[in-house]
Amino acid sequence: MRQVRSGQSRMFSLYTPDERRRRDASPWTVVQGVLAPVQFLAFLISVTLVLRFLASGRGEDLATASIIVKTLLLYTIMVTGAIWEKQVFGQYLFAPSFYWEDMVSMVVIALHTAYLVALVTGTLHARPLMYLALAAYATYFVNATQFLLKLRAARLQQTVAASGFHQISKAAS
Repeated sequence: MRQVRSGQSRMFSLYTPDERRRRDASPWTVVQGVLAPVQFLAFLISVTLVLRFLASGRGEDLATASIIVKTLLLYTIMVTGAIWEKQVFGQYLFAPSFYWEDMVSMVVIALHTAYLVALVTGTLHARPLMYLALAAYATYFVNATQFLLKLRAARLQQTVAASGFHQISKAAS
């Protein structure tokens, strides 16, 4: 977030007015809005299947398939998110407003990719693979929380900005 001076108080702004306009006009904003809950649903299903396998030893193939689906959704949302970030902020990753979310996303991608590599190469057996998936999922959950908090902050800033605009409009009339 960028720091903006407003009189004596300091405000943090997630988007400049131009960035907000680009965000609202970008078709990638809608894509992200659709993919994020789909990926979260895949995460919930997959973590349930992984935990079921770890507890009972049953359903390894289904758990593995769910991890692969979740990982493919992750790759899709990361690529489309980078395109979105380029359209809104002018750079594919690590825009100041989303720097830490992008940093944690890199860890999430690394862990999911490590899972796929270990699966394809046979480096790890089923149980250690599932634990690796859970580590990837834990970091994904942290990352999803970061983005939800950022979305909430953006909505609050938009509400504050809108109410400030209405107050200025009333004062001018």
